[in-house]
Amino acid sequence: MNVKIKTLGDLKSSNYRSRSVRDELRENLIARIRKGEVRFPGIIGFDQTVLPDIERAILSRHHILLLGLRGQAKTAIARLLVNLLDEWMPIIAGNELNDDPLNPITRMGKDSILQFGDSTPIEWIHRSDRYVEKLATPDVSIADLIGDVDPIKAATLKLPYSDERVIHYGLIPRAHRSIFVINELPDLQARIQVSLFNILQEGDIQIRGFKLRLPLDLQFVFTANPEDYTNRGSIITPLKDRIESQVLTHYPESIEDAKRITHQEAKLAPEQVKIKMPGLLHDLLEQVSFEARDSELIDEKSGVSARLSISAYENLVSTAERRMLINGESEATVRLSDFWGIIPSITGKVELVYEGEQEGPYSVALKLMGDAIKELFLQHLPNPEKNLRKNEVDLFEDIRNWFSSGNTLEVFLDEPEAAYRAKLEKVPGLQAMAKRITKDQEELVSAQELILFALSEFNVLTKDLVDSKMSFGDMLSNMLDELDN
Repeated sequence: MNVKIKTLGDLKSSNYRSRSVRDELRENLIARIRKGEVRFPGIIGFDQTVLPDIERAILSRHHILLLGLRGQAKTAIARLLVNLLDEWMPIIAGNELNDDPLNPITRMGKDSILQFGDSTPIEWIHRSDRYVEKLATPDVSIADLIGDVDPIKAATLKLPYSDERVIHYGLIPRAHRSIFVINELPDLQARIQVSLFNILQEGDIQIRGFKLRLPLDLQFVFTANPEDYTNRGSIITPLKDRIESQVLTHYPESIEDAKRITHQEAKLAPEQVKIKMPGLLHDLLEQVSFEARDSELIDEKSGVSARLSISAYENLVSTAERRMLINGESEATVRLSDFWGIIPSITGKVELVYEGEQEGPYSVALKLMGDAIKELFLQHLPNPEKNLRKNEVDLFEDIRNWFSSGNTLEVFLDEPEAAYRAKLEKVPGLQAMAKRITKDQEELVSAQELILFALSEFNVLTKDLVDSKMSFGDMLSNMLDELDN
């Protein structure tokens, strides 16, 4: 569309066609599907589940409810819908409700056309300005969303309260011909939800004291968390009945999808790009979130947001960076001992059940990391406990013998890179076992760490952390020492 058009007459001559916002979304989506273009850039893991449901809803010209637990990209999806609008849209110049020049709904718009005819001035607004988002909170009023009489405007213009021009329009009328998103819908008071009935069903609003009925053109998108239905509020049944499509979101179903989301969303400082993140440890990081979602200590109804992995990734990189700065090194690689730095990212992102509260957030975080270590280890090597019980060849014999001979491995969390690697190499058989996990030289240290940490989780070795020093030792020797003491 030619945005140089400045009058109603020129707009008519250009063969401009008015469309409802839902027709606009539908037609532009069809065009993109036919061209094979990406419709929702940056949304990962929903290609076969959530996104087809959303596209079907748009093709059906439905209002949409995105229902899912925290951190499932509901708002991100809603914000991407604006890309399916036309890039530019004409409105009557100076009109506060985005009045369509060919089909005005306000008195101001109609009066402008009566006064100026084809010379009525036209303005163009970008699609980015056709997106309105409101977080539902208990203090939201009908005046906020719909509108009310403005006594100051009435006094200033010397108009009676019965005159339409004294109305102060709320957010919804101001979003005419746009996408309107209400986040956390259950938090909206029931009486406020009732005020949305007419808009969803008949497409108009009524402002108290007026016979005025504004036929608004809107695409509504609502988001809600199932937890809210019991904890804070609910979506009243008549409103839910008027929302034609309810789309269920979910968490990433694979480690690979989770890694892509974390890489995309993590906000690293430019200096942190030099910090290397072994793929094996990134798998471990994502596994922590997967373990949290399955943990009996965490409230599954609350969910475990993808933000846990994102903030944990940022903390993990920062832990390695801090170590690099302390040791005056020019580069650093994340190692498994750095995972102690992600505990604050876990404790603040999970809702514990009663048993979890008894354990304590810190202990729960350690357990999640331990479970993730065991799960990743078993994807590459056999269970060391079952290995012995079945009298099979002990793959870890050299490692066990070294520790049972009275040797211990002591490392500091902020140990310089060269010294840390040298200490790991002292453990016989450790590097050979690590090569069973990865052939990548950059990941060998991570694989060696994984073996040691996993053996401690399987109670083959002991692991003690005192201040910033971590010690690995033989389980039996440790028990005998405790008995002697």
